[in-house]
Amino acid sequence: MDATPGAADAMPLAWCRSDFDPFSPDLATRLQPTLDRMRAQCPVTHSAAHDGFWVVTGYEDVLTVAQDWQTYSSAHGLNVVPAPVTIRNLPVQADPPEQRIFKRLITPFFTPSAVAAWEAPTRALVNRLIDDFAAAGECDFMAAFARPFPARAFFELAIDAPAGDLDDVVHLASRSSTPNAPDAGECWRGLAVWIRRFVASRRDQPARGDVVDAVIHADIDGRPITEDEIVGTIQLLILGGLETTAGTLGQLLARWCAEPEIPAVLRRRPQDLGRAVEEMLRMDGSFIAVARTAMRDHVLGGQPISAGDKVLVYWAGANFDGAEFADPHHFDLDRPRNRHMAFGIGPHRCAGSNLARLNLRIAVEELLRRLDDIALAPGAEVDYHSTLTRSPLTLPITFRPIVEG
Repeated sequence: MDATPGAADAMPLAWCRSDFDPFSPDLATRLQPTLDRMRAQCPVTHSAAHDGFWVVTGYEDVLTVAQDWQTYSSAHGLNVVPAPVTIRNLPVQADPPEQRIFKRLITPFFTPSAVAAWEAPTRALVNRLIDDFAAAGECDFMAAFARPFPARAFFELAIDAPAGDLDDVVHLASRSSTPNAPDAGECWRGLAVWIRRFVASRRDQPARGDVVDAVIHADIDGRPITEDEIVGTIQLLILGGLETTAGTLGQLLARWCAEPEIPAVLRRRPQDLGRAVEEMLRMDGSFIAVARTAMRDHVLGGQPISAGDKVLVYWAGANFDGAEFADPHHFDLDRPRNRHMAFGIGPHRCAGSNLARLNLRIAVEELLRRLDDIALAPGAEVDYHSTLTRSPLTLPITFRPIVEG
């Protein structure tokens, strides 16, 4: 008998061992118990789905794969199923030294000091969004806040894109990052078309000195950046800036509904909000998995990995590993160290992590200040899409508006 905590809610052990499918709708509702079971019973296992790939769920094994880019390549595919388009997302679909060139293009625009300048306009945007639904005492949190907030912040502050295009781009980004969506390929192509049009318009405008200008005019190892490289770099910025923060916001609010003691303790300890954001990222980061390609024969967790094998590592599995995090399913503001992998780890660690932290901190501060008694709407259930990122599809909530003064 499987004694793993929560095993009754997990996918069957035989499925976990040999038929694991990251796009299974059943897995979407049973993700964490399933990853817990796999970490305990089969931490490195081979699935026959999608022509075969390895699944890695333990902290140390995930760390090994993420840091050893020479053995586990990002340049040879990030998906366990073929991508619907061929334009690379850069820098994540490149290995060092090429990866470092593209990452250096964008990181100066997302340092702590760079994003600090966006604090006031970000807080103003958060409150405008809350103003639109607070009086009603209910909303679909994903539609009213979690999706529009990071999208509008990124459009307005990071890339200065036309506000009128926002809804279309949000739709294209969301659908293209869901590999099993029937229109994923069409949306990938649509997003690339929008980026090319946006880049062309920016070339006709005075320089702003922002990340878009830096990408458009980049020099790549002594040559001008190509059009596809421009599209791939801006494409990654959009996907990272919109989808991941929206998913994390949705998941953490769903957790608040299920565990109201969390917002209660945050109200009592506002001085610890920075630590709280890290714990929220550990438990509810939406970037849950990524694939690598093995470049040589290798042994991982006692299993023989062959050159050419796909290897799917689960950040969400590593982040609940009890060997690294004591009592991992407990939200702990006093956790002595929190080396979570919500932003990945190694050379491909997310370049936008500082912006994500800023957005999450401000959103949490203002949601706590303006909404109380947050609960899932009567009869509602939280459904998640099934892919390598995680986000509620909808999140109907009720709450009591806080009227100050």
